[in-house]
Amino acid sequence: MEPIELTFPSDSDPERLDSFISRNVPELTRSAALRLIETGFATVNGSKQKPALKLKGGEVVQVVVPPPTPAEPQPEEIPIEVLYEDAELVVVNKGAGMVVHPGAGNPEGTLVNALLAHCKDLSGIGGELRPGIVHRIDKDTSGTLVVAKCDRAHNALAEQFKEHSIKRVYLALVYGSPKEDKGRIESTIGRHPTDRKKMSAKARHGKQAVTHWRVVARYPGITLIRLRLETGRTHQIRVHMSEAGHPLLADEVYGGTGRLSGVQDPVLKQMIKSMGRQALHAKTLGFLHPVSGKYLEFDTELPPDMAGIVAYLEEKNRG
Repeated sequence: MEPIELTFPSDSDPERLDSFISRNVPELTRSAALRLIETGFATVNGSKQKPALKLKGGEVVQVVVPPPTPAEPQPEEIPIEVLYEDAELVVVNKGAGMVVHPGAGNPEGTLVNALLAHCKDLSGIGGELRPGIVHRIDKDTSGTLVVAKCDRAHNALAEQFKEHSIKRVYLALVYGSPKEDKGRIESTIGRHPTDRKKMSAKARHGKQAVTHWRVVARYPGITLIRLRLETGRTHQIRVHMSEAGHPLLADEVYGGTGRLSGVQDPVLKQMIKSMGRQALHAKTLGFLHPVSGKYLEFDTELPPDMAGIVAYLEEKNRG
């Protein structure tokens, strides 16, 4: 594996080594970073150090993220909401906080673990750690996801995603009030040039990303927006809305928490703070069945955290 090289800025306050690594390598949690340091996969100026080492400025940190352990994930009896299932595929409404498939720092408790317990015929395509996974949504994004149960379904669905023919509609709560009622955002999105936890339209090497949006409802300082993805880049909606000046509520990575201080209503402020995740929900998913060719569409309601904020804002509007 190619090592990731990070330099601790000379003008930064001292920071623990494990914290610095997890903040700058997006696929690593702090506990995963700690394990890499302890096993020598992360070094400082070429030497093995302790996770609690305080970086003071100028240190060169090298991190090697080993490939996932080639071991089958184990079935786990985790409750999941199944929207549809047949011999070829299963559609679920993923809750916020659940990782889609095992990876560094998340070997268990994932959607894959839950699906392996739910259905015994999950495809192995896509690698042993991510059987049947055709597409993903962020850990802290809730909503609709399709998983293949056989190779032909996996290949056919993957082709639809590649052709951008799958209908994907999201709902988001964002700060501010866009000037227009609808629009289209197009940019290239890639890894942020200085912050590896973030994606950005300012990346040196990016891929085309297109998001169509329209306003559903406007409230004082907050807007409910419907978004349709033409492409599906990592963090696409979060990047596009943040760089348009309208970050998602409670989005720690893309400016959502920085805007919280401007919320004057203490009840609303507490509701946003208690979300603990970006206000984004994958509401609708539509695609052609990989075997029958029939068009299927699945729609889900806003989860309680987002729905509660909308209900509160609606009530204030009526008052």
